[in-house]
Amino acid sequence: MARTGRSAAPKADGAACCAPVCAEVLQTRDAESLATQFAALADPVRLRLLGLLATDDAGAVCACDLVEPLGRSQPTVSHHLKVLTEAGLVTSERRGRNIWYAVVPAAVEALRTALAPAR
Repeated sequence: MARTGRSAAPKADGAACCAPVCAEVLQTRDAESLATQFAALADPVRLRLLGLLATDDAGAVCACDLVEPLGRSQPTVSHHLKVLTEAGLVTSERRGRNIWYAVVPAAVEALRTALAPAR
């Protein structure tokens, strides 16, 4: 994720008036990508889905196994998984008649980094 450096605004005496909010300013392309991903997570069902996928020990979960924990219908779960996939947060793989989903670790890390305070 490309960013440009930024420092705190100087006071009249040359000292910084306040700490910067972030270490670097997001480039437009990165901001658009992150906005799409955060928008996908703005729905509680999708946020829960990402959590279920991220914490699964096997690394991938069959879509059929996500219906019961969410208490939603299979078509609803499939819709939400499609939104997460289109946002680049999860990947899908067809195995026979079923589709298995897994988190994209780099995408989740990019979200985490965007929210991290400046150091």
